[in-house]
Amino acid sequence: MRQIKKTYKRGILRKLLVKICRLLGYELINQADMSFVTSENKENASIIGNKSITLPLGETTIKRKIQSLDIILKTCTSVNLVTQNKERIFENKKSEYTFRTLNSLIKSLKKAFDNTKNINFHITVIDAGSTENDKSIMRKILDKSDIKFNFIDLNLNDYLKRIKIINKNNPQIENNMKSTMASIIKSFEISKNANDLVYFVEDDYIHSIDCISEMISAYEKFSTILEDEIFLLPVDYPYLYQKNQSTSLFIGQKYHWRSVRESLLTFLTSKKMISKYYGDLIKMGEIEHEPYETILHNIYDKEKCFSPLPSLALHCTNVNSVFGLSPTINFKKLWEESKL
Repeated sequence: MRQIKKTYKRGILRKLLVKICRLLGYELINQADMSFVTSENKENASIIGNKSITLPLGETTIKRKIQSLDIILKTCTSVNLVTQNKERIFENKKSEYTFRTLNSLIKSLKKAFDNTKNINFHITVIDAGSTENDKSIMRKILDKSDIKFNFIDLNLNDYLKRIKIINKNNPQIENNMKSTMASIIKSFEISKNANDLVYFVEDDYIHSIDCISEMISAYEKFSTILEDEIFLLPVDYPYLYQKNQSTSLFIGQKYHWRSVRESLLTFLTSKKMISKYYGDLIKMGEIEHEPYETILHNIYDKEKCFSPLPSLALHCTNVNSVFGLSPTINFKKLWEESKL
């Protein structure tokens, strides 16, 4: 009987201590099972837009609060690879990669939506030459998602006079490049109307379920620490391991992030960065460079860009491409989880 009374008293004191800690803004950690006693989420006490907590480093109070995320997805199911005839990993039709990219984005967005309260999400699809049937499937996927979206059929003729490509002595590849560059111009034009973060995505990136949540958490934490806007990539590109470059390591919510100075055309940044470098970014769609992403690389020489370790997304190129398969991730698992 005495033991029961003792346990009861401890229970009352425990509840009182938890309430006091909540009022004062402190976190209590149960060292026995590493749960956060004072948090509604026992496994993660971080709150997007409020605070980021990493054991044992403590709390970062978020000063750079995210207002919105606009995703701009460029699609084209009629072209496999713009400048190559190689097969992609898993050897499917291009449309399958596009559908799975869109589906994985929506799944990741829905998880991010559950973890946030004050962030508005919107998807814009810019399609350049997909079949009517494929466009219909994409619209149906978006309709079922309950996420606000806009679907744009790109008119290539509106942009041809602005585009200058490198002569490749191959009319098909040159036409593919013109279509790609027109989509890039359109994506940057649309981004001018965004309110905050913008995520530019190509249609062969399969996203993990945690991708969007982790990118939002990382953006607000790193920009708070650095007191500046940044760039983020969803992919740990293998070609970056072929370069002997120094890097800085940061800790996000569940992932490590390293600073990089190169990327492809799938990246996340803010409206402020887009406005700052708009003249340079729009040239990416107007003048073809070699390598194509040269302008982005020049920007990264002046601004911070981070890539996740391990990768948050799978870039579905050929298995031998140094721009594709990220190391130490389960390619097949991501692919299977993204199917319709």
